Amino acid sequence: MQSSVVALLIGCIGLVAAKVHFKEEFNDAKWEDRWVNSEHKDKEFGDWKLTAGKFFGDEKINQGIQTSQDAKFYATSAKFDKFTNKDKPLVIQFSVKHEQNIDCGGGYVKVFPSDLDQKDLHGDSPYLLMFGPDICGPGTKKVHVIINYKGTNYLTKKNIRCKDDEYTHVYTLIINPDNTYVVKIDNKEEEKGSLEEDWDILPAKKIKDPEAKKPEDHDERETIPDPEDSKPDTWDVPQHIPDADAKKPEDWDDEMDGVWEAPQIENPDYKGEWKAKDIPNPAYKGKWIHPEIDNPAYTAEPNLYLFKDIGAIGIDVWQVKSGSIFDNILITDDLEEASKHAEDTWGATKDAEKKAKESADEADRKKAEEESKKNDAEKKDDDDEVDEAEAGGDHEEHEHEHEHDDHEGHDEL
Repeated sequence: MQSSVVALLIGCIGLVAAKVHFKEEFNDAKWEDRWVNSEHKDKEFGDWKLTAGKFFGDEKINQGIQTSQDAKFYATSAKFDKFTNKDKPLVIQFSVKHEQNIDCGGGYVKVFPSDLDQKDLHGDSPYLLMFGPDICGPGTKKVHVIINYKGTNYLTKKNIRCKDDEYTHVYTLIINPDNTYVVKIDNKEEEKGSLEEDWDILPAKKIKDPEAKKPEDHDERETIPDPEDSKPDTWDVPQHIPDADAKKPEDWDDEMDGVWEAPQIENPDYKGEWKAKDIPNPAYKGKWIHPEIDNPAYTAEPNLYLFKDIGAIGIDVWQVKSGSIFDNILITDDLEEASKHAEDTWGATKDAEKKAKESADEADRKKAEEESKKNDAEKKDDDDEVDEAEAGGDHEEHEHEHEHDDHEGHDEL
């Protein structure tokens, strides 16, 4: 009984300790009071539009801010009470829908320290994390996970493929205090690992021993030419021989044209350069492996995961073709809350969104079909008018011909 009470108290403490640091669902028109658009000079920024898009599962839940102008930069950010993720998980989660069928542009978010100059936000503004999808042509369709460590940005070595369709998808990054991480897409784990192993943040633990050298007698050849093998006496024949079927042309003049020679053809008996056959090398010792030693430049860093001042989140992207909708941004240390929020938003509307998209596509198809029929009908009417005009012209010509004939008849009288 006592152990059950203790467990319950620990669970309650955990629930109290867990915290949502930031949540933005863009469910009201006052979002512009909470977000600050950049005014950085020398950048042409596009306008944000509050909308659920052309198709959606639930208009309120799916409402977000959408890029609305092609070939523009977009930069906006929101601040919150600064915090540190010391000894706690850090969860960054948001959804994005590329309903424009994006060809080149970012769909990621950036996490900043609390001293971010929001009105001067631009591509070189220092950030702590950059996370989310980036698409540019068929070659780049990846999830960026970039970590800033001591002023330098480090990109993950893992290739995490993002979604590239027109539906809403939710992206989740979890960084744990044991220096591990998890990337989820649509609440499903896509990648996980170690911050130390999957980023080149720290020097390698081991390096090749600079003092070690491959012994001269270490033979790495798996096979060698057979020393007992010898070239057959009949091997050496010319590669080309005169064509025996060729005949000197009848009009060939040796004095004028020189001595006639038959053209050369490939010799069917030619075997190429002779090489002894290979046999297993009796002295083979395997591939030499360079021995490694501890890297003197390496020092373990238990706090790779740690950010001491987290205070802002922003969207800072370039898009060739606009139409991306960002929504349901969440920063928390509660993994269950993040999973539940994803299910309550993306999960609750994804099926209805798909049906709405299919209905929208069918409506577009019918509209295009009707317009095509209308254009065909208009073209037919135009062609008929031309035919009637031409027919009328022929009739007038015939009447003139008859008048001319009558006139000539009168002259004859």
